[in-house]
Amino acid sequence: MARFSLLVSILSALLALPMVTAVPMADVHQGEGAEDSQVREVPSNARAIDVSTAAPQFVAYFDKFGFTVFALAFVYPSSTVDNAQVWESMTAAERATTKAAYNAAGISLIVSAFGSGSNPTSQDPTTVANFIANYVLTYTLDGVDIDYEDFTPFESTGTAVAWLTTLTKVLRQQLPQGQYILTHAPVAPWFSPGLWPDNGYLGVHAAVGSLIDWYNVQFYNQGASEYVTCAGLLTASSSTWPESAVFQIAANGVPLNKLVIGKGATAADANNGFIDPGTLAGCVEQAKNQGWSAGVMEWQYPNGGSAWITEVRADSWPVGGGGGGGGTTTSTKTSTSTSSTSTGTGGSCAGIAAWSSSLAYPAGSQVTNGGILWTANQWNDDEIPGGASGAWDKVGACASAATAHAAGATPKTVDAKLTGAAASAKATAT
Repeated sequence: MARFSLLVSILSALLALPMVTAVPMADVHQGEGAEDSQVREVPSNARAIDVSTAAPQFVAYFDKFGFTVFALAFVYPSSTVDNAQVWESMTAAERATTKAAYNAAGISLIVSAFGSGSNPTSQDPTTVANFIANYVLTYTLDGVDIDYEDFTPFESTGTAVAWLTTLTKVLRQQLPQGQYILTHAPVAPWFSPGLWPDNGYLGVHAAVGSLIDWYNVQFYNQGASEYVTCAGLLTASSSTWPESAVFQIAANGVPLNKLVIGKGATAADANNGFIDPGTLAGCVEQAKNQGWSAGVMEWQYPNGGSAWITEVRADSWPVGGGGGGGGTTTSTKTSTSTSSTSTGTGGSCAGIAAWSSSLAYPAGSQVTNGGILWTANQWNDDEIPGGASGAWDKVGACASAATAHAAGATPKTVDAKLTGAAASAKATAT
């Protein structure tokens, strides 16, 4: 179905709340036919990072404040494109530096497989899985997101469930659970019982669900009236796609905290299914109050950046609130933004450099901006002090001018290379 292929191609930014502590993973695509991919290689014998499945997670298909997972798109059955190709072309030193920065920021880097530009089911799943796993290991990434959008095998010929089952098993053999992230990103209607051959994604889950860390479910592009209210999204889907709301899918056997809510960041990022971030924040809060803690996925970055995820998380897992990524600052929600609380009084700013958008700042960095001294409450990149993200704590007015470099700040040259490969990215926050 056309709406499915569009939906799947839009599978991108994902804010996984409390689910898995993924390692930097990012998957980027700009829509059907325009995909960006990146992968990360890590020899299993050299793996030192553990990946937990504790909620919440905030996944971004790019690197911005408020997200916990960054997915690079795409790796195909036997090749790479877009950001995956960019990541591959970087030097080992560049990749190591970039990954260290993401890890320090609490972000996991992964690669996204397939997307709308690939129909992989005609190829041997074991061979495909071996290629993808080798890519992850060779380029030291933290895992892979299976963005499967091959609709004919799934909806008509009935070969998809067996193919995805084999693919997942072989991937897990090489990317052990707890060390690497392995997620899938199906469209929501594929969870409707009895509609698809082999019971669709309920069949996939029955076969290999224990090997999958979470599902980045695409709740958009399924019809103008589908999944556009909190009720339709959470508890009561329409008769067109029966039993495909979050809690209905869970009632059919998929663990509630594996169901990450995927949405378009803006009305222009999907044909339909858009919910504004303020309303979505209320839906997320409702779901959390009912025991859900999986997270949120958004398509697409940068249309949904730091301000977007900050607003979506505000009523449930506030950015900087200590649950699902972010530092220790206290964020306060307003109708459009959040602001961090002041942590002290002013003083001398001698030797403290002015804030620069060309630098990335680890937690504890101090800068001046607008005659005010600010301290970073967590790693951040292009987050202006006093801005909506709440990444900086206000210390107070400066008594003297700044003349030195901000301690710990680092140039964003590698990020610039990745950004140049694509204007959009996939993000997930959990």
